[in-house]
Amino acid sequence: MWQSYTRGVMVAIGLIMAIGVQNAFVLAQSLRREHHLAVAGLCILCDALLITAGVFGLATLLAQSPVLLGVARWGGAAFLLWYASQALRRALHPEALHAGEAAPRSLKAVLLTTLGVTLLNPHVYLDTVLLIGSLGAQQPEPGAFALGASTASMLWFGALALGGAWLAPWLSRPLVWRLIDVAVALMMLFVAWHLVANRL
Repeated sequence: MWQSYTRGVMVAIGLIMAIGVQNAFVLAQSLRREHHLAVAGLCILCDALLITAGVFGLATLLAQSPVLLGVARWGGAAFLLWYASQALRRALHPEALHAGEAAPRSLKAVLLTTLGVTLLNPHVYLDTVLLIGSLGAQQPEPGAFALGASTASMLWFGALALGGAWLAPWLSRPLVWRLIDVAVALMMLFVAWHLVANRL
């Protein structure tokens, strides 16, 4: 059991730590201290559900359905382009210089965006469901593997949320906020381009 659990932790942390759309979003929310703990909690919950579903059958279904992967790819690319445009607007608009005075978004709006960043990102299905799920299904104790992978997600997103919030006072200058938005937008555009280029 412990061997499967440890493997789950190691495999998941290696994939989750790679810089990606979800990580960039969680970090940006943490630096803004805008519902960052709720965002991290939702990401952890989604990961746990997707990992468990992948280990116990969804990975096999996705591997056999190019149509589902295609829908995820194009839907994800469209969402990433929209989110990138919002980040660029905040960075380039004069009002972005007054980040501290901007009205914070509601918890509902932030959580809906979190769901979009998580569930409309094809890499979630390719990595979290397909890859982790396929590896977990082959373990002697699939449930322990899924628990280990979910633990890795909890540790990583918890660290991002708390670490970003801790750094926020040192990164509160308006120019830093604009650079963060530009970096997030570039990340979103890069992943969207990568998805479309691979599809074409």
